[in-house]
Amino acid sequence: MDSFYCVQNDGILLRVKAVPNSSKNEICGLIGDALKIKIKAPALENKANEELVKFLSKLLKIPKSAITIKSGDTSKLKTLYINGCSIDKIKDVCVNIDL
Repeated sequence: MDSFYCVQNDGILLRVKAVPNSSKNEICGLIGDALKIKIKAPALENKANEELVKFLSKLLKIPKSAITIKSGDTSKLKTLYINGCSIDKIKDVCVNIDL
């Protein structure tokens, strides 16, 4: 994956750098080849991953079940598969960020 995303089947593979214990949930922009996302939840007992999926599902208006963590379960750098989503939909929710 050269970019922060890759179109695959009926969805998007999205490379994310999750930053737990933040003051609020927000997409901050690109950092290297990943989309930096701040998450309120701590990185304990899978809470940050759950919050990340919940935040993205709400933001993209898709069910949580459409988002799967493909790799990086215990790492800050993660690869997510978002089923039924297009890169245009992701870019639409990042209006103040230069992607």
